[in-house]
Amino acid sequence: MKEPQPPPADIPVSTGNSSTAATQRTPRFIVIGAGSRGNAYARAVKTTTPGVIHAVAEPHDFKRREFGRDYIWGTDGSPSEGQEFTDWREWVQWEIERRKKTIATDGDDSSSTAIPLGVDGVFICTLDETHVEIIQAIAPLQLHILCEKPLALSLDDCLTVYRTLQPQPQSASQRPNPPATIFSIGHVLRYSPHNTLLRKLLLTDRVIGDIVSLEHTEPVGWWHFSHSYVRGNWRRATANGDGSLLTKSCHDIDFILWLLCSPTSLEDARHQPHFPRSISSAGSLTQFRHARKPVAAGDATNCVSCPIERECNYSAVRIYKDRHLGKGHRKWPVDIVCPDIEDVFRVSGRAAAEEHLLSRLREDYDVHVQSDADIATKPWYGRCVYEADNNVCDDQVVTLAWDDEDSQPKRLAKTATFHMIAPTEKQCERRGRVYGTTGEIEYDSNTISIYDFASATTRKIDVPRPPPERAESHGGGDYGLAGQYVHAVNAVMNKGIDVETAQARFIGCTLEEAVQSHAVVFAAEEARREERVVKWKEWWEEKLKLKDSVVA
Repeated sequence: MKEPQPPPADIPVSTGNSSTAATQRTPRFIVIGAGSRGNAYARAVKTTTPGVIHAVAEPHDFKRREFGRDYIWGTDGSPSEGQEFTDWREWVQWEIERRKKTIATDGDDSSSTAIPLGVDGVFICTLDETHVEIIQAIAPLQLHILCEKPLALSLDDCLTVYRTLQPQPQSASQRPNPPATIFSIGHVLRYSPHNTLLRKLLLTDRVIGDIVSLEHTEPVGWWHFSHSYVRGNWRRATANGDGSLLTKSCHDIDFILWLLCSPTSLEDARHQPHFPRSISSAGSLTQFRHARKPVAAGDATNCVSCPIERECNYSAVRIYKDRHLGKGHRKWPVDIVCPDIEDVFRVSGRAAAEEHLLSRLREDYDVHVQSDADIATKPWYGRCVYEADNNVCDDQVVTLAWDDEDSQPKRLAKTATFHMIAPTEKQCERRGRVYGTTGEIEYDSNTISIYDFASATTRKIDVPRPPPERAESHGGGDYGLAGQYVHAVNAVMNKGIDVETAQARFIGCTLEEAVQSHAVVFAAEEARREERVVKWKEWWEEKLKLKDSVVA
C-alpha cells in the first residue's frame, strides 16, 4: 500500500492549457493502455464527443502503433512529438519537462510555438494492480482522470486514491475542499441508455411506487469466464479481497447502489446516500477445479495436447480457433491471446495466423519446475481449465438490507440480492426484477416490462438499441461514460462551469461515492470469507479509523 505524497516541488501545476470564452479549444486526452478498454473509450471519444485522443502510452509495439493509426495520427500519418510513449512513466516525465519549457518561455511567442501540445485529461486503462501507482504519479499534474474499474485491489488503496485526489481540509470539522479536477470511474452500467431509463422509471417517475426489493443477475458466460477468470489476468484473488466480485462485478454492485442508495440528483445538496444496514455473501469456486476434470483427460494440462480436446466445451482450440478465428473474428478475445494477430494475418495470411495462435495456446507451465510467483505473472490461455491456478469464485450471491431512514424525501427499508454466475448461455447480458408497493419491473439488456397492480396490466418498453458497434460496449455504457467524462471536462474548460458542478451534472458520481461503492464490494467479500453478516455503518467507520491511524 502506498500513502499519498505531496507534489514534488519541481512539477509545474499550470499546464498552460486554460481556456476562456474567447479562446475555446478542443479537449485533448491521453490513453494509458491500448488494450480492449483503451480502444473502447477511444472509439467513443473519436465518434461521439467534442474531444480528441491526442496521445497513447503502451509498451506493446503493435498495440501502440495500431491504436495511433486508428485514433490519433491516421493510417497515412506518423506521430508528432508528445503523441506516442512506450510507458506511462515516460509520458509523465515528458509532461513535466514540457511544462517547465512552457513556463520558461512564457510571454515569448516565438519560443512557445515550438513547444508541443499537452493533454487535459487521462484515460487509465491498464491492469488493475497499476491504477494506484499511476494515479499517485499523475495527481500533481492536476489533469482530469477517468480510471477503468476497479479503482484498486484493496480498500486501503482505494482510500489512498481518495486522499491523493481529494483536497483535504485543515481540520476534521471543516467541509472537504471542492475537487480541483474531474474524476470518473469505469462503472459503465450507470451510463447505458437502458439503465438510465430504468433509473428514471424507478426513482423519478416512481412507476412501481416505493421499492421493496431488487434481484439482479450477471450471467458471465460459460466460455467468457474461462477466458478471463480461469486462464486470464483476473483468475487469482488475494487476501485483500480482489476476487471476481471486484474485478468482474464491482459495477453490478455499483449499479444496485446507484438505484437504491445514491441520491436522485447530486446537484441537490439535501439528498444524501441511503446506505445499507447489512451486507452478507456466499460463494465459491464450484466448477473450474481439479475435482471436475474428466477422467479421460488423464494427465493433460494443455488443450492442444489433450486426448479429449475435441470433446471438451472448454477446449482453448475450440474457443479461440474454431469459434472465433476460424470464423474471421480477430478481435476480442483472440487479440487478447495474440495482440499482434491482425498484423500476422495482414502480412502472412490465415494459415500463419492460425499457427501463431496455436503457438500461444501451446504455452504451458510445470508446477514442479516453475515457482508459483512466476506462473502468476502472465495468463495461460491454452491451459486446461481443470488444472489452472485460478481461485476466484465462479458462483456468488450478495445480499444487502436497508432500514427506514428519516429524510426528505423519506426512504424506506428494502433488500437487494446480486448473483454472479459463470456457466450461462447469455454473456454479460444482465437481467433482474424490482418489486414495488404498486407494481413490479422486470428487465434484461433489451427490454423493460412494468406490471401495475391496480390495473393488472403489463406495459413493455422496447428500449432503443444503440448501433451495433456501441451496443457491444456494455449496451452503450462505454460510450455514455466516455461521453459524459469528455463533456464534463469540456464544461470546465470552455463553458465556465466549476469542477464540482460539472462532476455532479455530467458524471453523476463523486470520488467519495466511487470509493464507497468499492468498499461495499470489499465488505461483501469479507462477509463471504468469514461467513458472517457485516454491519455497514460500524464496519465502514472502523475501516476509516484504521486507515487514519496508519496515515497518522
